[in-house]
Amino acid sequence: MNYGYVRVSTKEQNEDRQLIALDECGIRIDKIYTDKQSGKDFDRTEYKKMIKRLKCGDVIVIKSIDRLGRNYEEILNQWREITKVKKADIVVLDMPILDTTQNKDLLGTLISDLVLQLLSYVAENERVNIRQRQAEGIAAAKAKGIKFGRPRKYDAEKFMEIYIRFLHQELSQKEAMKEMGVCKTTYYRIVKELKKILFGDLC
Repeated sequence: MNYGYVRVSTKEQNEDRQLIALDECGIRIDKIYTDKQSGKDFDRTEYKKMIKRLKCGDVIVIKSIDRLGRNYEEILNQWREITKVKKADIVVLDMPILDTTQNKDLLGTLISDLVLQLLSYVAENERVNIRQRQAEGIAAAKAKGIKFGRPRKYDAEKFMEIYIRFLHQELSQKEAMKEMGVCKTTYYRIVKELKKILFGDLC
C-alpha cells in the first residue's frame, strides 16, 4: 500500500503543492494523511494514524524531508522506525537519493543514510541558529530601545518573539500581523528592523 504524508505548519498555510505532487505519483486521496502543525516533534494525529496502519512493504511518499519533521534526532528515529522496524519504505520526491525502494544493497543504504543524516543535521542546525539569533536580537533590541514607527513605541521583545515564531513557520504572516496588532505597512516596517537586528548585513 502506498501512503502520502503532507504537513504544513499552520491552518492558514496551503498544502495544495504537496497534494498535487502526491497525486502525480498516483497516491489516492483517501491514502493521504495531512497534519497542520509544527514539525518540531512527531506528536501529530494524522501522522500517528498513518504509522499505526503501516505494514511491511508499504511505502510513504513525502514531497520533501522537512515535511516529515524538523528535529534532527526525531527525524532519524522515525526513519529507522519506518524502514527498520516496520520494514516499510520512504520516498522523498525532492531528493530522489532518499528513496528506500531503490538501491537496497549495502552501498545504496549507506549513501541514503548519510544523506539523510546530513540533511537532518542542517535542518536542526538552522533551528538552533535562529533560536540563538532570537536571544541576541532581543538583547540588542532592548539595548537600542528600538522604535518601530512613529510616534508609537512598540514592544521590541514581544515583536521579536512573534517574528521568530513566523521564521519557524509556527505562525503565518497574517497570524503574526494579528498578534502584533499592526497593519500591513507597519508590519513590514517592523520586520525590516527585526531583520537588521537578527541578520545584520545578511538581510
